[in-house]
Amino acid sequence: MDLWKYENELFKDGINFIGGVDEVGRGPLIGNVVAACCVLPKDFKLDGLTDSKKLTEKKRDKFYDYIIKNSIAYGIGEVSPEEIDEINIYEASRKAMMLAINEVRKKINLEHVLTDAMPLPDLDIPHTPIIKGDAKSITIAAASVIAKVTRDREMYELDKKYPNYGFKNHKGYPTKKHIEALNKYGLIDGYRKTYKPVSLILEKYSSKKSSNN
Repeated sequence: MDLWKYENELFKDGINFIGGVDEVGRGPLIGNVVAACCVLPKDFKLDGLTDSKKLTEKKRDKFYDYIIKNSIAYGIGEVSPEEIDEINIYEASRKAMMLAINEVRKKINLEHVLTDAMPLPDLDIPHTPIIKGDAKSITIAAASVIAKVTRDREMYELDKKYPNYGFKNHKGYPTKKHIEALNKYGLIDGYRKTYKPVSLILEKYSSKKSSNN
């Protein structure tokens, strides 16, 4: 697959600064949703770059360093669990993308944005949502690596504070072991209270409290 297909079509139209945007962290029960926007030079090369979920962690870390060093510009946007609960994860993902794009726009004159399927109605420059864009566009793939590594590193920091929850292994996703730890040790700051496994535990605590009164 030609990962430069969308970018090359825009380059032909005289558009030079193209931002690829992707987010990670919709599914986890805890932590921020993280988006990245990345602009690459026309001569950028990185063999094996694709959707970050298809890369090993070792390769992602290596690619992350290379992308950061060789991109024209990049930006990161994050939305907190509290705001996810308030506006829902879809809108939070969109907001994180807009924050990442705005970080890039502080540095360069961004002309067009390619997103991984997400329409951005508030964006005042042209953009193209591409279904499975992180596997079809080199700039979106680069953004997916930046976003994924950024969020994973946040989970490692959380794991240092709360090793019993196993965040370094499941990254906050609702795995069996994560749910077991959640039931055993209870909620800590940063959980998304509107997500079902978390809301069920809150209900359980609430009913216990009521029966004890």
